[in-house]
Amino acid sequence: MSTPNGFPQHSRVCLTRSMEGGAVQDLQAKKAGKAAKKEAGGDGAPPKIGTPISETLKLLPEELKANMKIKSITPRPPRKPRLERAASLDEKSWRKWRRFRTSQESLTDPNETSSSNGSLQEASPSPPSRGRAGPCNPCCQQDSLHSSPDALEASPGGKSRGGASDLGKRASEISSAFGGLLRGKGFAGGKPRLSQIMPARPLPPMELNVASHSLRTANRIDADCLDYRHYSQHKFGRVSSSLSDSRLQGNGSLYDNCSTDSMKSTFSVLTPIRAKDVRSRSYLEGSLLASGALMGAEELSRYFPNRSMGIFVATWNMQGQKELPANLDDFLLPTDPDFAQDMYVIGVQEGCPDRREWEIRLQETLGPHYVLLHSAAHGVLYMSVFIRRDLIWFCSEVEYATVTTRIVSQIKTKGALGISFTFFGTSFLFITSHFTSGDSKVNERKLDYNKTIQALTLPKNVPDTNPYRSSASDVTTRFDEVFWFGDFNFRLNKDRETVDSILSQNPDTDVSKLLVYDQLTSEMSRGSIFKGFQEADIHFRPSYKFDIGKDSYDTTSKQRTPSYTDRVVFRSRYKDDIQAVKYSSCPVIKTSDHRPVFALFRVKVRPGRDNIPLAAGLFDRDLYLIGIRRRATRELLKRREQKDQRSSSICSIS
Repeated sequence: MSTPNGFPQHSRVCLTRSMEGGAVQDLQAKKAGKAAKKEAGGDGAPPKIGTPISETLKLLPEELKANMKIKSITPRPPRKPRLERAASLDEKSWRKWRRFRTSQESLTDPNETSSSNGSLQEASPSPPSRGRAGPCNPCCQQDSLHSSPDALEASPGGKSRGGASDLGKRASEISSAFGGLLRGKGFAGGKPRLSQIMPARPLPPMELNVASHSLRTANRIDADCLDYRHYSQHKFGRVSSSLSDSRLQGNGSLYDNCSTDSMKSTFSVLTPIRAKDVRSRSYLEGSLLASGALMGAEELSRYFPNRSMGIFVATWNMQGQKELPANLDDFLLPTDPDFAQDMYVIGVQEGCPDRREWEIRLQETLGPHYVLLHSAAHGVLYMSVFIRRDLIWFCSEVEYATVTTRIVSQIKTKGALGISFTFFGTSFLFITSHFTSGDSKVNERKLDYNKTIQALTLPKNVPDTNPYRSSASDVTTRFDEVFWFGDFNFRLNKDRETVDSILSQNPDTDVSKLLVYDQLTSEMSRGSIFKGFQEADIHFRPSYKFDIGKDSYDTTSKQRTPSYTDRVVFRSRYKDDIQAVKYSSCPVIKTSDHRPVFALFRVKVRPGRDNIPLAAGLFDRDLYLIGIRRRATRELLKRREQKDQRSSSICSIS
């Protein structure tokens, strides 16, 4: 089959490949084509494959030889061909092999120089061609041989055409410079495309968690806002329980740190609230227990995952002294527990004349993390309730009541003061008392106790959490958790010499021999006082009576017997709701003849209802500001004194 120019179609393909190989082969191929045409008589029959090129050149006419001498031998790239056939399976496999070969060379030879000398067309081998009648002549066979993968690996010289003896080396150099050889359309006449640049060495292994470490450390999420994970999943949804870092990281999610950290910078760290909850809820008297309730299980679990809080309860008979201790840290913030408590309740008997100054000192010691929820007084009986400022929204209205146990009610040195409120769904009652004094007046003290539980009118407006277990004759049965503390004035039924002898034999914490003579322990075991109450084990020395400013017991002419007059007892409606953590005294405060006594508790808290009268975040703001200002001033003065001491130090040289 002949082309319009008179050349057979398969001869034209051979000539095109010869032009790519070099100018000399191009001229030889043209002469061979003319001779073949002349011999065949123009019928388009292809020449014999075995005919040598030198014999074929003899068949060319003289005018054709003359024209060949005039033509330039500078090779030109072929014109852009018309739409060609689809690549064959051989061509596709060859291209895949070439790309894999190039990538492998780039990875395994990192020391190659990225030289870009030479043309891309010279360096890139041609894909194998598919002929319908087989190869045309030896030049096609040779070109096809050197273009196959097997030939490139097995050829000893690596020579294909145009004197390219180092084709393999040149190809590897160009591949390292450009990232690979020409692909796909480069063989079809389109624009050349470079392969993807491969790294010079293997990449390090990737971590399982693809979240950025810098993002995780720069925006570390707090423990109280981890429910944003559910927020990102459920679109402003609320969670049913609080989450922790370990539970978030353990579920294998990739957004555990990334999405929550990015969300933290966009939204508040507080729990998201639905718009419908804002519309329907009254924050003073809220709706019934439901999803999103302020006093409900969701909020309780978010602040207290194990549903227990820490409470500090202390009692101290100040003996009416005007002078206050210089430092209350050892009293309110003992070093034994690592963490401060969630609530501080301090009861005082025979308090100092300036009650406001005492409360300021308490606020100054506890610092800005705590606020005064409520304080009350009954004569010289004081009680102050401090709570963490984050928790004031979960308290009901605070109520208090007083009882005078003296015959003359105007004299308010003896009696009781009670403060009650509901925290989430748990009701609390705190009572501080000062019972009748005297070694032998045990019955009078029991009368004081009975009058207190009957006359203390609490609660008033806040509903009882469990009215079916309450008694109208005993105020302590109307609350879930009750703490009673104060100067109960119960003594040791033993003479001074025996008590001193026991204390000298056991100077540390073994006071079990003394407790055998304790009046309160004996009366509680009989059930005549503090029915249903418990007391933690005592491992401290008697808190009464000391010489002021000294560690010695009474050295006056009265020679009063040391006794455990200051006590803290507790009771609960539910078993094991209250666990005593520590029960001790503070011997470093010596401004009174009594030593302060304190106890630390872990108390179980239950969810509640929003339909109770809430405190709505009410606290003593003026006291808070004064206490914080004093705390800052004290710190500045301390730093100034340290600076003056360093600047005034004298160095003497001997």
